[in-house]
Amino acid sequence: MRRASLLAAAVLAAGSVAAAPAPAPAACAKPVYLTFDTGHMGVADLIAQVLDRQHVHATFFLANEPARGGGSSLDDHWAAWWRARAAEGHAFGSHTYDHVYWQGDAGADTFRFKPQFGAAAGKRETWNIDRYCAELDQSADRFRAMTGQAMLPLFRAPGGKTSPALLRAVEQRCGYRHVGWADAGFLGDELPSDRYPNATLLQRALRNIKAGDILMAHLGIWSRRDPWAPAVLEPLIAGLKQKGFCFATLAEHPAYRDWLASHPRR
Repeated sequence: MRRASLLAAAVLAAGSVAAAPAPAPAACAKPVYLTFDTGHMGVADLIAQVLDRQHVHATFFLANEPARGGGSSLDDHWAAWWRARAAEGHAFGSHTYDHVYWQGDAGADTFRFKPQFGAAAGKRETWNIDRYCAELDQSADRFRAMTGQAMLPLFRAPGGKTSPALLRAVEQRCGYRHVGWADAGFLGDELPSDRYPNATLLQRALRNIKAGDILMAHLGIWSRRDPWAPAVLEPLIAGLKQKGFCFATLAEHPAYRDWLASHPRR
């Protein structure tokens, strides 16, 4: 009887040990934040495959840009692609709907812009801040319609072109905070491939990127003859991992965490 009691106690103890939760992994000391702006979408599937294979979450900034093969990056053809990325746990922000470039300040809460696409493509227009808020919200509304999820209250101005007055007005009136990128985080997929071949861009990034950097690339650039992705993307991710870096979305970035906690998703 005593032997049976001891055996039962041993079994219970073993079960207790098995049921104990595993210790949480240590936080990565060298995070980097991989971001993608929309583009012609010709390499979008390849990028998604690399991110999945490498178990990396990124942040995407959405604009409605012409897509290779016809249509545009936020049309119904691409809705399933965005829905899949949302389900995978990536993060998303606005890149303006018509890829609208800031051109200058024009007075109190009024600015000059030049849409690259859409009905006003190529025209220089003067908008008040409410009009620009609507432009940011249009991408957020389209994302919600495609995925059923909400964007982070973050945006990236096309080309990174802004002014202090625009950023202040967008935060106060539109409820978005701007996201740029680190100097070393400019991954170079916009540069001409004859002068900046993929091998050079990879070596430069691996040499210069440091902890905390925001990295920026696109889902396809029309002007680059030798596509940057996925040729550079996967060896870049693997190389940074070998150097002790980890990847996180901007939802975890210390410069944006407090903002995100106090401002509603879009």
